Amino acid sequence: MASRKGLTLTDVLITVVIALVFAVIYSIWGGVYTMLQPLGLHLNELVYGMWFIAAVVAYLIIRKPGVAIIAEFAAASGETIVMLQFDVMLMLYGLLQGLACEIVFAIVRYKSTALMVAVTAGVAAALSTLPLDWYYGYLGQLETWNLVLMIGFRVLSGALIAGWLAHALYRGLGETGVLKLVGARSPHRSEEL
Repeated sequence: MASRKGLTLTDVLITVVIALVFAVIYSIWGGVYTMLQPLGLHLNELVYGMWFIAAVVAYLIIRKPGVAIIAEFAAASGETIVMLQFDVMLMLYGLLQGLACEIVFAIVRYKSTALMVAVTAGVAAALSTLPLDWYYGYLGQLETWNLVLMIGFRVLSGALIAGWLAHALYRGLGETGVLKLVGARSPHRSEEL
């Protein structure tokens, strides 16, 4: 797959399948996020990064322009289907998160599967959610220390879950040989960092 520059139908189908798997995970993950809210201090933000992972995993497997946007938008759209409620805002978040990841991958010209690229994409996705959160009003109501804590936890979550965990999933898939079935290049030791 990495030899052709444009997306093929197979690339799109694999991306959508990845997105649909994560759409189910996203809808379940909402319960984890909600369970942590009563604990306070924005501890729920430590699991927020799961909602960014589809774009990173899809990119690591396919490594072509547009994959991150398709994956994250399809995962967000799929989540609305799984939850049986149409939510345009959720799809807008998915679009912005995918675009943020796509920018990171474009900077490395869609060639690197290094851990730091995945982590940077996770951080970019986390930061991309903040303007919409601000627009919808609740961030402006937080005290400065509380806002810094929330943003810090969200960015950390993006780095660890959408970055490190996505890379670990990719490496695990590579070790099982599954990536050969979809035509993706397996991870190499030189791409770890």
